[in-house]
Amino acid sequence: MKTVIIGSGNVAYHLAKAFTQNHIEVSQIFGRNEIELRKISEEVNVPFSTVDLSEADFYLIAVSDSSVENVSELITKENALVAHTSGSLPMEVLKGNYRKASFYPLQTFSKTKNLDYSRIPFFIEAENQIDEKSLLELASIISQNVEISDYERRKYIHLTAVFACNFVNHLFARAKEISDSQDLDFNYFIPLIDETVEKIHYLEPKLAQTGPAVRGDERVLKLHEELIKDDEHLKIYQLMNESIKKMYNK
Repeated sequence: MKTVIIGSGNVAYHLAKAFTQNHIEVSQIFGRNEIELRKISEEVNVPFSTVDLSEADFYLIAVSDSSVENVSELITKENALVAHTSGSLPMEVLKGNYRKASFYPLQTFSKTKNLDYSRIPFFIEAENQIDEKSLLELASIISQNVEISDYERRKYIHLTAVFACNFVNHLFARAKEISDSQDLDFNYFIPLIDETVEKIHYLEPKLAQTGPAVRGDERVLKLHEELIKDDEHLKIYQLMNESIKKMYNK
């Protein structure tokens, strides 16, 4: 299946790597950012273009959600299979007279961080069973965890991912602001972060919760609030502790 990957960001980069490392032929990488496309092209040894979109059997659109619809209109081959990689968009966002699908990898992607692609869950949806089977087989070359998922289910997968990844990472960033404000080495907290994540491999997150809010330790909570001088940090601290208290009825 002759494949073109459209995009030059983090997802496009990693999917290009995942495909080529697993000997899945990619005939072109297409996009607007020539500098980033060139970097990807040189790393995975696949030609790129910012002007001429190659003919292909399968077009994989790996761009921001806000750009998917417009980009999909560039594809004019009527018998092609076209999939986006979004967790929060339906197949119907693709605008063209071609076969539509979704090819959603559940992972956070950064170009500077290598990944074990075999562990990434892929969620597949297609308009017909033949395309569904083809995409399942394709994703299974890359990953050991591939499932069919319709849009209704995929929406909630993406929502859960925002809580489990984006929000957690934001708290790391806020924690580093606090440590930086007191000249504390953030590396002190890496073993704690690692253990926190490691525990949920073996315990339900609710059972793994520790800290003053779950204990109902009002003295410590009040002390912390007095230490916080930043209004945004205080709002987050209070909101999170109230949520923990409600979950454990403290």
